[in-house]
Amino acid sequence: MKVTEHIQKAAGNTLVSFEVLPPLKGKTIQTLYDHLDPLMEFQPPWINVTYHRAETMFKKKADGSFDKVEVRKRPGTVGICAALRNHYNVDAVPHLICGGFSKQETENALIDLHFLGIDNVLVLRGDAEKNEPSFVPHPDGHKHATDLLKQVVDLNHGLYLEDDIQNGGKTNFCIGVAGYPEKHFEAPNLEIDLQYLKEKVDGGADYIMTQMFFDNQKFFEFEKACRAAGINVPIIPGLKPLTTKKQLTVLPRIFHVDLPTELSLEVMKCKSDAEVEQVGTEWLIQQSKELKANGVPVLHYYTLGKPKVIWNVVKAIV
Repeated sequence: MKVTEHIQKAAGNTLVSFEVLPPLKGKTIQTLYDHLDPLMEFQPPWINVTYHRAETMFKKKADGSFDKVEVRKRPGTVGICAALRNHYNVDAVPHLICGGFSKQETENALIDLHFLGIDNVLVLRGDAEKNEPSFVPHPDGHKHATDLLKQVVDLNHGLYLEDDIQNGGKTNFCIGVAGYPEKHFEAPNLEIDLQYLKEKVDGGADYIMTQMFFDNQKFFEFEKACRAAGINVPIIPGLKPLTTKKQLTVLPRIFHVDLPTELSLEVMKCKSDAEVEQVGTEWLIQQSKELKANGVPVLHYYTLGKPKVIWNVVKAIV
C-alpha cells in the first residue's frame, strides 16, 4: 500500500512510522530485526530504509603505499525492504539518492523494487562524500533531487532510459521528497527553498518528509508557508531524540538545525549522557503530543540506533 493510501485510510488519525539504517557490512539481517522487534508493537504502516553511497578509503599495502578503494559500508537497502515485508508484513519505503549512483543503476534499482511489489520511494539528493567540500554527482548520475524525481515519474509512465523500449511496463511508485523547516543549508533563504520544494511537488511528488527539528513552531510555520505557496500534499514531520551532550554541537554543524534554548540549557545541566537521554526523551514526548494534537498525518521517527528511546516516546503518546 502507498504512503498516501495509508494516510487516507487513517482518516485523520496520526500514524507512527520508523526509519532504520541498513546493518554495517558483515552484520546480519537479524541485527535489524532485533532493533525493530520492540517497535513493531506499535504496528507502523511502513518503515523507511536509508540508502548509502560508497565511501572512498585509502588502504595501506604491504610495501607501505596506499590504494584508493571504494567501500559501501551499509549495502542492502533493496534486499532489506523485501526482508521487512516478508518478516513483518509491513510496507517498506526505500530511499533513493543521487550521490554515487548512475542513472542506469537507479533504473535497475527501481525495476528490482517494482518486481518486489514495493510501492514507495523517498527521493533525495543525498550528502556530499566525506572528503568532498560540496556535493559532486556521479558522472552519469543526477545533480538534483528534482532530476531523480523526474526519472521515477518517467518510469511510472513507462519511459525508460533506453529509447528503443517502446510501450514499456509502467511502475506505480508513490514518491516522497525532503522538506526543511529551517531551510536546506545550501538555499539562500527559506522562500527560495520553498520554490524548489514546490517544483518537486509540481513535478510529481506525493508527500513531503521533513528534516529533523526540535522546535515545533518552526514546523508549524513551515507547514503554513507551504500551504500559502500552493503545496497541498501531506507533510510528515521527521523526529529524532537528543541523547548525548555532544549533539548540542554535532547536530547544528552536520544537520544545520537549531536547538531551542530551553532544551539546550537543560542538557547543559546534565552530568551524564544517561541524564541527557532522559531530557531528550521527555522533550520528544512533548513534541510528539503537540504535533499529534495539531493533526499531523504521521509522526516519523529516526530510530538510528536508539530503539529503546523511541519505544518510550511512542508508548507515552499512543
